[in-house]
Parts: sequence; structure tokens; C-alpha cells
Amino acid sequence: MSKATRATKMLEQAGIAFTVHAYDYDPDADRVGLQAAEALGETPGRVLKTLMAVVDGKPVCVIVPSDHEVSMKKLAATFGGKSAQMMKPAEAERLSGYKVGGISPFGQMRKIPAAIEEQAMAHELVFINGGQRGLQVRLAPPDAAAALNAIVAPLVA
Repeated sequence: MSKATRATKMLEQAGIAFTVHAYDYDPDADRVGLQAAEALGETPGRVLKTLMAVVDGKPVCVIVPSDHEVSMKKLAATFGGKSAQMMKPAEAERLSGYKVGGISPFGQMRKIPAAIEEQAMAHELVFINGGQRGLQVRLAPPDAAAALNAIVAPLVA
């Protein structure tokens, strides 16, 4: 496994401090984010999952704790829209340039508006996918938000 991905390169270029953590990815896991938290020995609230969604027909990137579900109503409101839905996996892979299970908000193929669940800001450090299945980057949540120019808002149900 390469520890240099588009995600890690983007963070390096932005001058953001992070560490890389590899783990055994389980392609059969029911919930990939929870499996990552368990494999890393971390609480699920510190391991954030990256989801691709659509608000009023426009793509968005959503980062929430792995043990929570996104509220579509809150997601739509965060981006000033009326409706939101999860993006189909094939479309998420095409837009992000990453495979499902390895989608990182960092270094995506094109700049997509992002939002981070406000609860994540309570942690000193969080884990976010590093652009490959079985690879996480650990960084300060404010740094992640700054790198993505993300909206910090209540997003979970």
C-alpha cells in the first residue's frame, strides 16, 4: 500500500500537520467507518467517514463521525438547499476519483463543497480517509475544515 496519495499530497502542499495510519480494510464490513475505528483501536466518534451526496442536484462532500447517520434535512439546509440524497457509489467514485471505502475529502478530482459535523470539532485529533482503502490520516479537525474550506454544521440525525 502506498502512503502517498492525492489526499496526503494535498495536505502536505497545504502545510497541514498529519500522520498516516494504515489498517486492515475489510471489504465485507457492514459499515466501513466503524470497521476502520475498530481496526485502529479508536472510538467511532474520532474516526470520520467521508460521504458523497447531492443537494438540489449539486454534489457535496459530507464528513461525519463513523457511528452517526447524516440527516438529509440538515444536510440540505447546510448548503442552502431544499433536498438532499446520498450519491450513487459509481457517481461518487467518478467525481471524487477514489474507490468507495477509500474516498477522502482531500485531493478529490474536482473541488466539491464540503461540510463537517460540528461534533467532530470537540476532538483534539480525528481520523479521516487518506485516499485509499485501509489508509487514514490523523489531523486536527480545524485543520481539516480549513483545508477543505468546509462548512462546520450540525449534520447528523
